[in-house]
Amino acid sequence: MVEVSIIIVSFNTKLLIEKCIKSIITHSRDSNIEIIVVDNNSTDGSIEYLTKASKKDKRIHVILNSKNLGFGAANNVGLKRAIGDYILLLNSDTCFIEDVLSRMIVLLERGKDIGIASCALVNSDGSLQGSGGYFPTLARVFAWMFFIDDLPIIGPLSKPFHPMRSKSKSRSAYYQKQRALDWVTGAFLFMRRRVYEQTGGFDEDYFMYTEEVDLCYRAKMYNWEVFYDPSVSIIHYGGASSTSEFSILSEYKGIKLFYQKHYSLYAQTALAFFLKAGALLRMVLFGILEGKASAKIYGKAFKMA
Repeated sequence: MVEVSIIIVSFNTKLLIEKCIKSIITHSRDSNIEIIVVDNNSTDGSIEYLTKASKKDKRIHVILNSKNLGFGAANNVGLKRAIGDYILLLNSDTCFIEDVLSRMIVLLERGKDIGIASCALVNSDGSLQGSGGYFPTLARVFAWMFFIDDLPIIGPLSKPFHPMRSKSKSRSAYYQKQRALDWVTGAFLFMRRRVYEQTGGFDEDYFMYTEEVDLCYRAKMYNWEVFYDPSVSIIHYGGASSTSEFSILSEYKGIKLFYQKHYSLYAQTALAFFLKAGALLRMVLFGILEGKASAKIYGKAFKMA
């Protein structure tokens, strides 16, 4: 019987996924696992490595997509193959440093209402990353767009969409305690099989970004809790860089789609106004601080919003 099905979406991350798989095997000796790697048509040698690895270790299963399906759709391919009682959605740019699976299983066995959980994500230097937050209500989007949730006094008292947007000590301290959240990151998303059966996995209208927010939203509709436990951690190498054009524009697009699916037309109109205002503010501010490249990115975000 497979206890945990680990699903990893791979796209041109050969060196990272090799390290990721080795770390899982090293730190999961007490768990009956299967590792399902869904490759989104990599061209960097990942497929050759994965093919060899699956022949050496029967716990490793490889699914090769003929094109890049995106994060959510590729995970759904793996979810259909998974047979474990628990399912872990894991980024290829992560590395286990301890037996996190056993701790997650204990957490969900004790908390019968917990359907989705995550551990602490840390950078290679040990500093904490943001691992989730609260649903993007209009008030939270407004606070995010106008940097209100970054203020020293207001920020720590709020429940923002992105609690870790600021690198302040108060934000870092936020992730040092166990707490219920609305959503957790897809970089490490541990859930019961029942949650997948009820929700059907990711909404494939999202290519990348915000799809985990949508999944957790639908899980909560079935009265499941979402929980964060920093008593165990993994390294997430990609978490330190989230300011690329692709990530910024994808997040704007994802939030707009989230509102189209779950909020009224009035709320969608208000969201568009907040996003445009926030993009304009960033276009000016980051244009001064970082240069034309940043201004150009937020100019595109302004048009998209």
